[in-house]
Amino acid sequence: MTVRVACVGAGYFSQFHYGSWARMDRVTLVGSCNRDIEKAQATGLPAFDDLATMLTQTKPDLLDIILPPVAHADTIRTALAAGIKTMICQKPFCNDLAEATEITTLAQKAGARIIIHENFRFQPWFRAIKRAMDDGLVGTVQQVTFRLRPGDGQGPRAYLDRQPYFQQMEKLLIHETGVHYVDTFRYLMGDASAVYADLRKINPVIAGEDAGYVVFDHSGNARAVLDGNRHLDHNATNLRRTMGEGLIEGTAGTLTLTGDGAVQLRKHATTAFREILAPDTWDGFGGDCVHHLQSHVISGLLDGSAFENEAADYLQVIRIEDAIYASAKTGQKLEI
Repeated sequence: MTVRVACVGAGYFSQFHYGSWARMDRVTLVGSCNRDIEKAQATGLPAFDDLATMLTQTKPDLLDIILPPVAHADTIRTALAAGIKTMICQKPFCNDLAEATEITTLAQKAGARIIIHENFRFQPWFRAIKRAMDDGLVGTVQQVTFRLRPGDGQGPRAYLDRQPYFQQMEKLLIHETGVHYVDTFRYLMGDASAVYADLRKINPVIAGEDAGYVVFDHSGNARAVLDGNRHLDHNATNLRRTMGEGLIEGTAGTLTLTGDGAVQLRKHATTAFREILAPDTWDGFGGDCVHHLQSHVISGLLDGSAFENEAADYLQVIRIEDAIYASAKTGQKLEI
């Protein structure tokens, strides 16, 4: 059995979606839709510039929504009206919590499933870290730290070569990128109970924030820290592989994530390191995390495995994001 997949959106990041679907034996790509039909045609698939028409003619089992938040609600409404029961939707999900909640409720009433395309938790190093934590290799985790250092935010041409709309986003560091780590920290440690944020804008040519600190309270008196600065880089030949470096510190040891995607374990009170995961060799984006997420969805549909990041669950990520911005504005630590 194969899953018929149609895609709406053909911008910069969509290349990773289309390329991943094309590698799957249990997937048949049936169409691409984009308001600029030449971009849809460039995918080599049957091309459309009207979503309803594509859905009627191609009859997909799954719609992959590769669009910015402003287009999510109307796209999902159109898909629901066409009887689509499974969708993957890019993050950030919808324009705000109210809209995301409304759309999630509509989908639930229609018996439809929306999986949010939050792919960082599917990066192989975070999966390896989670396994090591679950196996007790670091004991009781007391702190998780990630230093986000993509090094692409300096000067008047920051972001213009790849994603120029970044310059106009009123919320950048957290809403566009930091939200990946909000979700990843949830994956590793469960939901945060409180946050404190100190955000700032360094590059004057952009509208939003591009640096800051966020501290998350987790159960068992554990903390997670996101230390983000888009101006600074880290030790890596490919800055977009991990986008930074991480530490997972527990009572029995420490896991270190380096910029090449390797994970090493150092046991408490020792100096030797043991490799948990070898350096990443995938030349594409983020350890092939798009493919891992999409494979996860196909496995859920065909094999019955549990889905991660369905829309109803992902609403909590949006609530945490809202609390981060509120904390930065008020200068207070806020409960979720």
